[in-house]
Amino acid sequence: MKLYSTKDHAHVVNFRDALFKGQAADRGLYMPAVFPRIPLNELVELSHLPFAGMARAIAGKYLGDEIPAQGLDQIINRAYSFAPALQSLDEYTDVMELFHGPTLSFKDFGAQFMAQAMRYFIQDERREITILVATSGDTGSAVAHAYHKVEGIRIVLLYPSGKISPLQEKQFTTLGDNIMALEVAGTFDDCQALVKQAFADTDLRDKQKLTSANSINIGRLIPQSFYYFWSVMQVYARTQQKVIVCVPSGNFGNLTAGLFAAQMGLPVQKFIAAVNSNHVIPDYFDSGKFTPRPSVLTLSNAMDVGNPSNWERICDLFHNDVQAIKQHIWTTSVDDSATVAAMQRVYKDNNYVIDPHTAVGLEAVRRYRETVAADKALPVISLSTAHPGKFIDIVNDALHIEYQLPDKLEQLKHRQKQATAISAAFKDFKELLWEL
Repeated sequence: MKLYSTKDHAHVVNFRDALFKGQAADRGLYMPAVFPRIPLNELVELSHLPFAGMARAIAGKYLGDEIPAQGLDQIINRAYSFAPALQSLDEYTDVMELFHGPTLSFKDFGAQFMAQAMRYFIQDERREITILVATSGDTGSAVAHAYHKVEGIRIVLLYPSGKISPLQEKQFTTLGDNIMALEVAGTFDDCQALVKQAFADTDLRDKQKLTSANSINIGRLIPQSFYYFWSVMQVYARTQQKVIVCVPSGNFGNLTAGLFAAQMGLPVQKFIAAVNSNHVIPDYFDSGKFTPRPSVLTLSNAMDVGNPSNWERICDLFHNDVQAIKQHIWTTSVDDSATVAAMQRVYKDNNYVIDPHTAVGLEAVRRYRETVAADKALPVISLSTAHPGKFIDIVNDALHIEYQLPDKLEQLKHRQKQATAISAAFKDFKELLWEL
């Protein structure tokens, strides 16, 4: 597999190099040089496979020239003891539940594959690498659990103090061992900026062999495309229609993975990018100008991003043509009041409990059908990116219920947090990393 940098298309590397570098030296993001096309009849055949089987088939299309069949089997078998599920809300609307992994988040799908791919590549080497991760919630826990006790890899997680839910925080600050949690006095954008500055510091990057497990790393995005193939083809087999897919979006890595799948031939008619009150991308659609701004705190905190890194990839994919982007993506901004109303509506109509991120997506679906879709009977899949138990206080307040936590989260209540408080100044972060 060949990948180029968004900053310089002549800068080409293989998957292994991109996986361990995370970000190109020119600070660009890696993109597939060619998307392998899969004919629709072949996708229909693949739709009969269980999720892990489909994931193995798609991984082979991307990586078969670099990882032999035995290696891909090993990676997939170790990564996926869990699978997505489809929950039908009505005849035309399915929710893709992506919270059945070890940390109850969609990010388990990318993190588990990435950890096993790295493990595969370094299994015969004697070197230690440091993975930097900025998290607004779910990325941290997914990466921490995927890499916990993986030999030769140290994880350094940066998260914004006071801006993620207590249970999210406990998921990655209670592991210890090779997992270091840094509680940053700032926003997620500050955390993300620290990671980017660390990669730009050549001496630091080389000394600590830095890489990233954020969605800036292509090793996270490729496996996230797997569940788009699985879910869309389930619905296509039932309806024989192209599918509209709604993606709750913050840093836009998840949507980018869906666009990758569409480039490979997946029958998606349109993507809905559902954002919260951090509406940089809807503003871009209106003005044609990308203007990052400080993020604002919302109930859907994992989407509180004011400068989404992966928008660079989407612009590259469509040659910076806003009109071309609009042909593939529709977007809307959902504030907290509309988020709560969506949670209440889905609970009343379907007796189904959703978290605030999923609610942002389903409210966007409602708006799309009311204002845009000419055919109200078009099938829609809306992604459910996190288990409602991870946001139990918000769920209980919105629905006036006492939601029962799953055992995985109940057990966290009594575990001791282990985190180091740092400022948002790069000099402090660099000093800490230098001494590891």
